[in-house]
Amino acid sequence: LGMAAPAALQRSVVSPAGRHTASLIFLHGSGDTGQGARGWIKQILNQDMAFQHIKVIYPTAPARPYTPMKGAFSNVWFDRYKISNDCPEHIESIDSMCRGLTDLINDEVKNGIAKNRILIGGFSMGGGMAMHLAYRFHQDLAGVFALSSFLNKDSAVYQALKRNESALPELFQCHGTADELVLYSWGEETNKMLKSLGVSASLHTFPNLNHELSRTEIEKLKSWIVKKLPVEASKAN
Repeated sequence: LGMAAPAALQRSVVSPAGRHTASLIFLHGSGDTGQGARGWIKQILNQDMAFQHIKVIYPTAPARPYTPMKGAFSNVWFDRYKISNDCPEHIESIDSMCRGLTDLINDEVKNGIAKNRILIGGFSMGGGMAMHLAYRFHQDLAGVFALSSFLNKDSAVYQALKRNESALPELFQCHGTADELVLYSWGEETNKMLKSLGVSASLHTFPNLNHELSRTEIEKLKSWIVKKLPVEASKAN
């Protein structure tokens, strides 16, 4: 391919308290970092989002010029022509980041974690990135979550699912009705489109929640995570 391998993504990791049998990858929103997303959740819960058997990984998007900020450098998973669901996707930057995040998934697989024991998701742009990664390239993951996120109207995700025959990861979506940056209707439309294309998708609505995370939402997410990645009965050697 003649391209330099992307540098490994920096990451902040919350190790499981016990034996590591599953992994969760949480992608931050635009302009944040893995450390920042972890700190935000820790602040809301008064402790890390931690599990007995699940390793939680918060990678950081590399800095790149970001068009909605007039080309200023920002930690974003991909570029956007504008923050709207009604414009084309910046597919080159999305696909190049899918490669970097695939390396992250492969690291977990090398550590002995099966792909159906790996969940991926995120907040805002991170949730959008997770949907591209899972539904276009890694349909064998355990599930996907998207908090205050959306896909553009003509998303490559929809195109890929139109051609798809296989079983798909379940989607857990949350959105605040008072979100002024990523409109609730964009999240709702994304949910309906994915459902119509065969994804088992839930949408949890949070009245009066703006473009932010809430404690109730994270508690709901945690319950869903444990349902998708249950503790495995210890195997007799």
